[in-house]
Amino acid sequence: MTTPASSSPIGSAVHGRRLVLAMLLVVYTFNFLDRQILSILAGPIQADLGFSDTQMGLLGGSAFALLYAILGIPFALVADRTSRSWTIAISLGVWSGFTALCGFVTGFWQMFLARVGVGVGEAGGVAPSYALIADYFPPQSRARALAVYSLGIPLGSAAGVLFGARIAAAFDWRTAFIGLGLAGLIVAIPFKFLVKDRARQSPLPLAGGAGGGQKLEAAPSQPTPNPSRRREGDIISVFATLARKKSFWLLSLGAGSSSLCGYGLAFWLPSLMQRSFGLDLVATGQFIGGILLIGGVAGVLAGGWLGDRLGGGDRAMYARVPAIAFVIAVPLFAAAFLSSSPATAFAFAVVPQALAYIWLAPVITAIQHLVPAEQRATASASFLFINNAIGLGLGTLVLGALSDAMTASYGAEALRYAMLAALGFYLIAALLMALGATALRKDWVEG
Repeated sequence: MTTPASSSPIGSAVHGRRLVLAMLLVVYTFNFLDRQILSILAGPIQADLGFSDTQMGLLGGSAFALLYAILGIPFALVADRTSRSWTIAISLGVWSGFTALCGFVTGFWQMFLARVGVGVGEAGGVAPSYALIADYFPPQSRARALAVYSLGIPLGSAAGVLFGARIAAAFDWRTAFIGLGLAGLIVAIPFKFLVKDRARQSPLPLAGGAGGGQKLEAAPSQPTPNPSRRREGDIISVFATLARKKSFWLLSLGAGSSSLCGYGLAFWLPSLMQRSFGLDLVATGQFIGGILLIGGVAGVLAGGWLGDRLGGGDRAMYARVPAIAFVIAVPLFAAAFLSSSPATAFAFAVVPQALAYIWLAPVITAIQHLVPAEQRATASASFLFINNAIGLGLGTLVLGALSDAMTASYGAEALRYAMLAALGFYLIAALLMALGATALRKDWVEG
């Protein structure tokens, strides 16, 4: 009699890793929900507390990135040496608590410190999640698994603007921070009960696919201690390995350049729709949410599919696909920003929004394959340090400062032209990714 997949050893393993991936996706959704809610609430906050565009730029990126980029590496090292799932659960609780505290601030520096706290919490979430996915999924399906996880970016960003706008319109911006922060605190409890670490010797086999015929080995709920592996995971050893690889620097700097533009546009687009297109808070939330849910989700999934499909035959495609996507995205974004109606802007913005997200799964997968398995979280954190220091640290601030500087010449349209100027960073990202493609073939570590 045929055993149902759900009750067979391999079927149970597949079900288990899908549950883990689903829970990681929920946490990552809250990550970007709490990170991006400030963008839709920028108008009400500025009206209430009198912040300038430059100050909002600092709050939207630099305050968050101040410790987020730095602490990601030591937190990832702790996760590699102890428990990745515990690190993620505690991080979720911390950043959700500080999100709720944002609802009680009365001035710029209070808000600045609260956003720093959100960044401290989120520093322990992403890199351990990348590594945990690599522990559970075999190489031939990792890009798709990381693409599903990366759906947290458009889903969380969309949820942030949609719920933030509606709550703020019904109550006020303070209630939006408090309510969404408390929701994240509640999620942290079931996450730890459902997500367990597993042994890191080899990923679970696929059912009915590559590796599906292999015998499934028992996977303990906690990693098996191995002193030699822990020594290999030493932060100096990981840095030394990555520093020798040209592809790491080119992909990290390319991602950072794209994130500078991406984070900046994501933060300031709601303000553009209100200032230049005349949308109210709720309509702006629907506009941004629609672009993210349609374009963002499609782009993330397409990146995962293209990474596994093309990267299996040529590792260079993990970098070339993002490079091509960035080049195509630039003129389409420009057309959206220069359009005269919200409907036209939406039509032009959906496709480049998808193209701007394609890089996530291929590049993140490539970073996982630059080091041995026991060093993945620390390697991911090293990549995220560069990406976030540039992207998060500078993106919203650069666009805010440009908007203030251009106000004398362009008046109310200054933000529109600041966003157009920022598109040049996507072209820089494309160049760096293209240069890193060939080196990636030589630097790739199988397994």
